[in-house]
Amino acid sequence: MSPQEAAVVSQPLCDGPWSGPKVLRALHNTWSDPPGWRGSLRAIDHKTIARRFIVATFVYFLLGGVLALAMRLQLARPGLRLVSPELYNQLLTMHGTTMMFLFAVPVMQAVALYLVPLMIGARSVAFPRLNAFAYWIFVMGGAFLYAGFFLGSGPNTGWFSYVPLASSDYAPGKGVDIWAQMITFTELSALLVAIVLITTIFKMRAPGMSLGRMPLFVWATLVTQFMVLFAMPSVMLGSTALILDRLVGTHFYNPARGGDVLLWQHLFWFFGHPEVYLIFIPPLGFISSIISTFARRPVFGYRAMVLALVATAFLAFGLWVHHMFATNLPEVGKAFFTAASLAIAVPSAIQIFCWIATLWNGRLAFRTPLLFVLAFFFILVAGGMTGLMLASVSLDLQVHDTYFVVAHLHYVLLGGAVFPLFGAIYYWFPKFTGRMLGETLGRWHFWLFFVGFNVAFFPMHLLGLHGMPRRVWTYPQGLGWDGMNATATIGAFVIAVSVAVFLVNVARCVRGEAHAPSDPWGAGTLEWSTASPPPPHNFDTLPVIRGREPQWMRTGHPSHVTGLAADAREVLVTSAFDARPESRSLFPEPSLWPLLGALATTVLFIGSVYTPWAVVWGAVPVTVALVGWFWPGRRETEQALTLERSP
Repeated sequence: MSPQEAAVVSQPLCDGPWSGPKVLRALHNTWSDPPGWRGSLRAIDHKTIARRFIVATFVYFLLGGVLALAMRLQLARPGLRLVSPELYNQLLTMHGTTMMFLFAVPVMQAVALYLVPLMIGARSVAFPRLNAFAYWIFVMGGAFLYAGFFLGSGPNTGWFSYVPLASSDYAPGKGVDIWAQMITFTELSALLVAIVLITTIFKMRAPGMSLGRMPLFVWATLVTQFMVLFAMPSVMLGSTALILDRLVGTHFYNPARGGDVLLWQHLFWFFGHPEVYLIFIPPLGFISSIISTFARRPVFGYRAMVLALVATAFLAFGLWVHHMFATNLPEVGKAFFTAASLAIAVPSAIQIFCWIATLWNGRLAFRTPLLFVLAFFFILVAGGMTGLMLASVSLDLQVHDTYFVVAHLHYVLLGGAVFPLFGAIYYWFPKFTGRMLGETLGRWHFWLFFVGFNVAFFPMHLLGLHGMPRRVWTYPQGLGWDGMNATATIGAFVIAVSVAVFLVNVARCVRGEAHAPSDPWGAGTLEWSTASPPPPHNFDTLPVIRGREPQWMRTGHPSHVTGLAADAREVLVTSAFDARPESRSLFPEPSLWPLLGALATTVLFIGSVYTPWAVVWGAVPVTVALVGWFWPGRRETEQALTLERSP
């Protein structure tokens, strides 16, 4: 190694001079967040931020579920008047917005923020303060949306907020403005997390973990975050143009002044369809990890799986117009997007084949995580088949605005994302908390969720084929929709009961005294090599990787990295492709500035809903926060000078 390579590979920690408890205490103290409630506001540990992210997204998930139950109650019988048409439109908009923007994408990023550093042998994520800032921005954006809803200014134009319905002529008040600004909050947070995760994966992998040795979940995360970088700016641009039309008097979407209403649809769905895969691809990584562990063998076809993930990402950006088949677009263009919509099924089929091949000769352990994965196969195939049907222009024109599309959407998103997500929670919960979720309650949760899901959403296919339009708040008797709507409502409440069982399981587990071992499943990936839950520094010594399943390749004495300081937040930087040690980097200390920066940014965003001058005056506190953020502290400067003088 060159003189600039600060870390060296040595024999195990316990055989060297670094084995004393004094060094381990120093590592723990160095990487711990400050104690107390003031310290919690300064926290930057990726595990702390990820846990907060996960809890916040599940709070939004529960809120979105309550809104869905209110809608299903309204539609349970014909002619009900439980809510007004205006309130129903707000419930519809808030439910879709919550599930898509405040739950589905953020929860996948949150799980990755916790697991990726542990899977690649890193002590932290890159840019830990930026990571904390992204969390605060996300929470404040969601709180802003719900504050407007509870104060009577909820958006009422659907989660996609089509113009001209979303223009000030048809949607007066601040509801749509709050919605559009919430998009800026959440997508800024997503972009920042994407930058953090991409940099972490490329530059902080343990020595020896080349790209060909990364776990498939890390590959899925990397692919997803690149999609975020290309997809999110589109909807941010669209929502900014929408709020400018409403507040400043521009005419981006006004055909009378040279604008175009279809421009909104193009900008939104160029983000919106890749967003389906932003939600869908991370669970593919969950499934690979779970199947490999419970089949007791590596996933079959590793390279094919990686190529399928990459192909899915590329094809996902060529499908957005199949949401616009009912618009006046050239037929040749529609044919192209039909072909692309059919082609994207091929990478998914390759992955399903590889998973089945892995399970075929495996020694299966049918625990709760695997049950959720097996249910995913059934539901994804059903949702995928209806997706192929909707790729046909002629059929799509018939069912486009019916409950058939609602059923397809939920089969793909709930079935393709939430089922694997619950499986992942049961699988990694011991790593998150050091405790095991109860198996009996876990099976009750699974079966109630599986049955409730199909009872709720399968009848919606039939409702759509029988002509029931979506986005209606009531319907008359005698159309043949009564029984199916009542059945769907019953299924929705069964889903609610299953989620309640899950929450009871979590509460009992957290309050219990039984602790899980570091590797309760006998898994092969690196996160299971450290304690459960992990210490603040993740690993006592950074490992050197020699295979794709390092936990299953323990032969002789494993090698470790030495030479990193224990009394400073020093990390190892490695090369992007083959993870060779390149340099040391000193990470920042916990700080209050990410929170203050998020508060300043929130003031700017919220103020801009009421006056454009807020952008000008709001930039002042943002600038102050950024200066304080990057101003070097005395302790950090002394540490940097000391480490520069060290060999």
